[in-house]
Amino acid sequence: MSEFVLPKKKADEFLGALIQKQSLFAPLKKDSIVSYQEVLDPKDVLWNFSKSVVPPKGVLFPQTEIMFRFGTGKKGLEAESHEKEILIFGIRPCDGKAFLILDYIFRGDYSDPYYLERRAHTVMMGLSCSEPDRNCFCTSLGGGPLSKEGLDALFTDIGDRYYIELFSERGKRILDELGELTSPATETDAEERKALLSKTEDKFKRKVADAVELQKKMDELFDDKFWSEISLRCLGCGICAYLCPTCHCFDIQDEITNKEGRRVRVWDSCMFKEYTLHASGENPRPTRVERFKNRIYHKYKYYVDNFKVIACVGCGRCIERCPANLDLIEILGHLVQS
Repeated sequence: MSEFVLPKKKADEFLGALIQKQSLFAPLKKDSIVSYQEVLDPKDVLWNFSKSVVPPKGVLFPQTEIMFRFGTGKKGLEAESHEKEILIFGIRPCDGKAFLILDYIFRGDYSDPYYLERRAHTVMMGLSCSEPDRNCFCTSLGGGPLSKEGLDALFTDIGDRYYIELFSERGKRILDELGELTSPATETDAEERKALLSKTEDKFKRKVADAVELQKKMDELFDDKFWSEISLRCLGCGICAYLCPTCHCFDIQDEITNKEGRRVRVWDSCMFKEYTLHASGENPRPTRVERFKNRIYHKYKYYVDNFKVIACVGCGRCIERCPANLDLIEILGHLVQS
């Protein structure tokens, strides 16, 4: 059987047992910001939240990551190792799907060992949505509040207990080890879960334009004056990229002190002028117009051309946190109607 229930009164005990077996990352709140951090105390874990400000991609693709160390007189390189199993708990379905989209890049023409090693040792347990934010639009992109894409398990709040669905052998293994805390789900449990799904889907207020029609329009509107007009509002701050669960741009820098050094990978953004600046001084995207347009085309056109999937999961973070109030849903709607 792949459906179980966990009484809410046993939730902290459940998380505590997980901590004993692997590195547990879950949504925590610090200085009013919700992000996925390593858990030391189960009581700190958030169960009731809309979605994190910072997506969980940082667990497998850290904002700052030491690739290896080197030094004078040392033979070879000291690479970082990440063999311990990781469990990310409380992932919203949109963020679970985002990892599948990231996989296309990190498993592409060049296999990224840093991301893939963590990915191979990671179990993902999701937490379904019952109260989507006003700018959530995952249902427009094939997702949903109870979507299982990219997840090993999914927890759903059905009152005084959580309904648990298992989708992989890794998810089943972990639950088997903690079997005394859960019990098989009943038909009543399943009906309550189904009723919740129907209510939640009705709460999504915003939708993006038809994806197929959007692809056609973007072919035609590459040189449209709309891009010059809309990009005037953009500050080029890069917050949309840093909070996006599918953005994956990075820079690599060497940091050297005396006789030792390290190579570090850090997040970058295509919205920054320096991102495409060549050593020769040439820059193929010299103005914010080209950079803003590239971001939209990358997610809704180029990624689709290369991998047959839109590089957006409809989480709405870029809309909610943009200091210039740029609205992705409105931008896409304008393109279709042009």
